[in-house]
Amino acid sequence: MYKINFSKPINVHFMGIGGISMSGLAEILLKAGFKVTGSDMKASEITDQLADMGALINIGQCASNITDNIDLVVYTAAIHPDNEEFKAAVEKNIPMLTRAQLLGQIMENYKYSIAVSGTHGKTTTTSMLSYILIDADTDPTISVGGILDSIGGNIRVGKSEYFVTEACEYTNSYHAFKPFISIILNVDADHLDFFKTMDNLRASFTKFCDNTTDILVVNGDDENTMRAVKASGFDKQIITFGKTDNNRYYPENIKRISDFQTDFDLMENGKKIERISIHVPGAHNVLNAVAACAAALATGVTPENINKGLSTFWGAGRRFERLATIGGITVVDDYAHHPAEVAATLKTAKAMQDFKRVWAVHQPFTYSRTYTLMDDFASALEIADKVVLTEIMGSREKNTYNVYSADLAAKIPGCKWFPTFEEVARYVADNAESGDMIITLGCGDVYKVAFRIEEMLKEKNDE
Repeated sequence: MYKINFSKPINVHFMGIGGISMSGLAEILLKAGFKVTGSDMKASEITDQLADMGALINIGQCASNITDNIDLVVYTAAIHPDNEEFKAAVEKNIPMLTRAQLLGQIMENYKYSIAVSGTHGKTTTTSMLSYILIDADTDPTISVGGILDSIGGNIRVGKSEYFVTEACEYTNSYHAFKPFISIILNVDADHLDFFKTMDNLRASFTKFCDNTTDILVVNGDDENTMRAVKASGFDKQIITFGKTDNNRYYPENIKRISDFQTDFDLMENGKKIERISIHVPGAHNVLNAVAACAAALATGVTPENINKGLSTFWGAGRRFERLATIGGITVVDDYAHHPAEVAATLKTAKAMQDFKRVWAVHQPFTYSRTYTLMDDFASALEIADKVVLTEIMGSREKNTYNVYSADLAAKIPGCKWFPTFEEVARYVADNAESGDMIITLGCGDVYKVAFRIEEMLKEKNDE
């Protein structure tokens, strides 16, 4: 594998530079003095920002973008060998790294690298930990899968030995990392198009444990997580967190102050460490906060700084993000795309006292996930009062499963589905009433439906 000498900046080309993770890595290299070029299928605010920083951006991907002065090409899992730029790089014999391999090499430059893994909650927990470390004046470098107001995007380049990032299990990409601290939030059935079986998925997390150099922070209440840990050869410090006092760190005296504030006592082995206040809703976020606290304490951050940092965190982009309230109707957008995530989000919404009905507007993501977890999705979506589906976003897949949104809709009483975003938005905007909460759910581009519903509600409210 090609090894970068970070003391000698080179010319790096990013295929798919507009992606949330790729753009962050491009920014890190730009600020380190590297020359950066990149391509993406469409212009965006992200590509515009990178261009302002000095990157040369090509809209559209073609062989001519791979010029002779490029020293290294970086690509994502979404780029296939038949891609014109990929083929051109191979023909020119230009060294190539995956996104994860580049991230792994960047992490090696930091003494205290922290990788946040798990099927659910990575972005929120990474964000929480980022806020804590920033407040503690550790000046961390941060790469997160969502937009954070405090850092003005998804990347922060610090000048210390601290580096915080998400670690995604898909295609075993996080095996390119050797973190000082690894966090495992949970291990649930997902990405089975790649892993095929839960045994393979757990084995992947076991390898992630083995690659960790010093500390594991793991969910002691999650059976799959602990099976993965126990199967590993990791023999250094293991810190458990969870809901119960069977773990080193856990919450007690949980009190819901409002729909968007929860307070709890952070406990360590039966002793209260600090009263913590978070401003993101849901019981699952209490557990995410405990995980962030455990990792922060392992780096020497004080309990006071931990609470101060968490109290200023109001959520990451697309994580129960409140977009607008129009005519008494609140529009929220959330990244949930696995049944467990959808259920957690909808349970959180249903527990809120300020809303009469909850609408779930869901975009199923990938045919394999929809087919494999069909019944689980149906059970999760039924938590909402009203359910509307878009068509499935296939992303990297072809519909070899012969599965459609209509199949999922048939399992949910009263569920509607529409082939276009415009039809989905029109149905919801026409039928929502004052006191309703509308939540768009999915990791694809369903957020566009949320924006269109906003526009329609404004038009309706102005009539």
